[in-house]
Amino acid sequence: MAEKFLTLMADLDEGSQQRMSEWYAELRKAGFAGTQTPGLPYHVSLSTFSLDQEETAVQTARKAAAEFAPVPVQISHIGLFAGGRTLFAAPEKDAKLTGLHEACRSDTPQQYPWTPHVTLLIDEPGIVCSAVPVFVNLFVPFTGMISRLHLCAFWPAREIAAFGLTGGR
Repeated sequence: MAEKFLTLMADLDEGSQQRMSEWYAELRKAGFAGTQTPGLPYHVSLSTFSLDQEETAVQTARKAAAEFAPVPVQISHIGLFAGGRTLFAAPEKDAKLTGLHEACRSDTPQQYPWTPHVTLLIDEPGIVCSAVPVFVNLFVPFTGMISRLHLCAFWPAREIAAFGLTGGR
């Protein structure tokens, strides 16, 4: 399958990765595996770029990573996207997270308005809806940190670049 687009992601810190991995392990124990891309760290997608914008996307990520310090995020709620195929945990959309998103914007038309979220499960709607009660019982809000920016091409997934957030903003 040929690559179709690039995504610039905001990866969560190790503590958040651990917590979300535990949630996913419990979903798997309950019989929910999903079809989400394996091997990606838990993240908030910030922007998509067309394939011909790879160098622009790398420079955008590098510049934003140098500008921003790690960004605290309040993972406060869960949700589903229209169609019921995606179950996610979501951070509050505050000024720091919005600022990071704005710094990472591309001129590629986005398919949907930006909704910050961390995907836990992608599957058929009936399966995802059956997983909701399990996830509701697992979910506890927490404060995490966005610690790096990560650029990948999809599909198949190909890592292009990653930059730790080292700035002062």
